[in-house]
Amino acid sequence: MNIIAVPTIQETISKIFMAESENLNQYDGLEKFFETETQLIYEIHHLEKEKAKETLRALIDMISLHAGKDTIRAIRNYYIVLSSVMARKLFEMRVPPKKAFAFNNACIELVDNRMNDSEFLYVADELIEFFVSVISERKQPSFGHQTVNKVVMFINDEVERDLSVEDVAKHFHISTSHLSRIFREHAGITLVEYLNVRRVEESQHYLRHSDKGISEISKQFHFCNQSYFTRIFKKYTTVTPKQFRDSQHIPYFRYTLPNAK
Repeated sequence: MNIIAVPTIQETISKIFMAESENLNQYDGLEKFFETETQLIYEIHHLEKEKAKETLRALIDMISLHAGKDTIRAIRNYYIVLSSVMARKLFEMRVPPKKAFAFNNACIELVDNRMNDSEFLYVADELIEFFVSVISERKQPSFGHQTVNKVVMFINDEVERDLSVEDVAKHFHISTSHLSRIFREHAGITLVEYLNVRRVEESQHYLRHSDKGISEISKQFHFCNQSYFTRIFKKYTTVTPKQFRDSQHIPYFRYTLPNAK
């Protein structure tokens, strides 16, 4: 009886690697791809959202040039790889590990569930929106009071917790009155307002990229009821949660702390 040798995984991947290396010899300027990707990561890190969208489209054009009939599959795979790269960047910026993992999983779910042959450019823009949103949370604020800087970062990390002013004050071992005073003095808004702003910002991603009901999202972000969630959401975005969910063309609401340097 003849025994057929089955190639090992290492042998298989080595064979594919050699074949791909030979195939890519016919293309010039491949180093440009990695230069452009480095530029993309720089733009995301510096919150240059529109530039990042243009740069990602340039990368998509390069991928399309080499992928041929497998373009959509190649772009899908690249989106997932890029999401993993950005998750690593977040971890390096001291994002809690569970949040970095959640970020990566959310991006993969978006690509798997929302991307089709006609929407790959729309998905690219949505990924950039999401990348910049999460990176912006990790930008160290530069207020003149270090406790206020730490409070902003704490809220950004714990936005889905049922936090109150009292909870935040207790975490930092200061009185609620003192915390409220210094936060408004340096950040330009009250702490309650900032908690609501961050909840509205985060809720947008669930409205647009999950099947959760609006009432469920309201509870997830600890609004007392759906009516109050709708009122606060519209206060900052000018539209209701339902309108935001139903129209993919409504831009994300982003808040800039007015006194940030």
